[in-house]
Amino acid sequence: MTKYESMLIARQDLGQSQVNDIVATLSDAIKREGGEVVSVDNWGLKTLAYRIRKNRKGYYVVLNISAPANAIFEYERLARLNEDIIRYMTIKVEEFAGSKEEAAAAEAN
Repeated sequence: MTKYESMLIARQDLGQSQVNDIVATLSDAIKREGGEVVSVDNWGLKTLAYRIRKNRKGYYVVLNISAPANAIFEYERLARLNEDIIRYMTIKVEEFAGSKEEAAAAEAN
């Protein structure tokens, strides 16, 4: 399956549990379409470089996804419809970010 890295920014007035619920909903959509979420990296609340929809801060979440294209279409459709997500971006990657470091550590041993 194709590998993707996706980052989303959720509104600042949400709690951490609400952000986790959003990620769980999006992960379920990917699983229903035959993909899997390999890892979720929650960066927490950070200040934005500029205001987006009157928000100065946002919860950043990075997802590493291994899924077919139709699963990503459904994921992005749900992200667009969710008013608590102020920005998202999904890109296709050859390897996940941590994969090179893990491979180098395995080679050294």
